[in-house]
Amino acid sequence: MIAIRDRVRFEETDLMAVVYHSRYLPWLEMGRVAYLRACGVDLNEMMAAGMLFPIREIHVRYIRSARFDDEYEVRTTLAGFNRAKLHFSYAVVHVATGKVLVEADTVNVFTDKNGKITRIGEPWFSRIQALYEQDRDADRV
Repeated sequence: MIAIRDRVRFEETDLMAVVYHSRYLPWLEMGRVAYLRACGVDLNEMMAAGMLFPIREIHVRYIRSARFDDEYEVRTTLAGFNRAKLHFSYAVVHVATGKVLVEADTVNVFTDKNGKITRIGEPWFSRIQALYEQDRDADRV
C-alpha cells in the first residue's frame, strides 16, 4: 500500500465548501501514479516508449464528504494485475478522524499509441510485481 497526503483546495469544492464528486478522481490518479513511482515505473518513460495506461473501468463509493482545507490521505493498493492490466483499490481517508470518505477501484490497461491493448514488458512488469508481492506478504503477517 502506498499512501499520499494532501489538503482539499477551495476550487475543489461546491458552494457549501464540500468536495464536488468528480474532484475525487484526480486524487485517485495521484495515488495510482505514486504507486507506480514507488515501483520504479516512470509513466513518462513508458509513454516515450509508446505505451499508454488508460482507465478502462472505475467504481467509486462515496461514504462521507470532504470539506475545504481537510487533510486527506489516499491509500492505494494493487488488488491484482497481469501483463495487460492493473486493478487498483483506493481508500480516501480523513486524516484527523481516520474515517473513510471514499472507496474506489480502477482497472487500467496497457495500450499502444493507437489504443490497442498490449502487454507490458520488462523491466516494468518485474518492478510492479516486486512491490505487489511485498504488499501481499505484508498483508499475511
